[in-house]
Amino acid sequence: MRLTSKGRYAVRAILDLTFNSNGRPVRLQEISERQKISLHYLEQLFRRLRKGAVVKSVRGPGGGYVLSRSMDEISIKDVLTSVGENINPAKDLIGATDIKSDTVEFILTKTYFENLGMLMQEYLTTTSVGDLIRKARGSAELPKTASSVLESSGFKAPAPNATKARDLT
Repeated sequence: MRLTSKGRYAVRAILDLTFNSNGRPVRLQEISERQKISLHYLEQLFRRLRKGAVVKSVRGPGGGYVLSRSMDEISIKDVLTSVGENINPAKDLIGATDIKSDTVEFILTKTYFENLGMLMQEYLTTTSVGDLIRKARGSAELPKTASSVLESSGFKAPAPNATKARDLT
């Protein structure tokens, strides 16, 4: 698996959309400015995310994008596969017939990477956008902009020493 900037930007943009939607559509221009991602690139990503049923577009004044489902129903795998990321580390071993071999080393390698692929698929499938949002809301080390967004929506990040004190007790 090689996670490209396309996948990383897509996940960042979806998290930004989720953090900043407050029940209203979010314009790509806003995400572009906050995340420092090219607007043109975001338009391409969101076209794919819409086709992948991760987001819906809302037209008209006050339009933009919203999640197509609840944040707990959208997995990170949904986001990555929608934008075309290959999340299978054994793809080359499984796909090409001309490189198949009956050697013990090939079989061990193939099995190892197939198992790794299953673990990665499970992790990406069972981690939702909601899981990451909740994790960020509970984090003591949020960037100032994320902290201010969370505080304005009624969430307060714990003091940095509070988490350390909890860990020691």
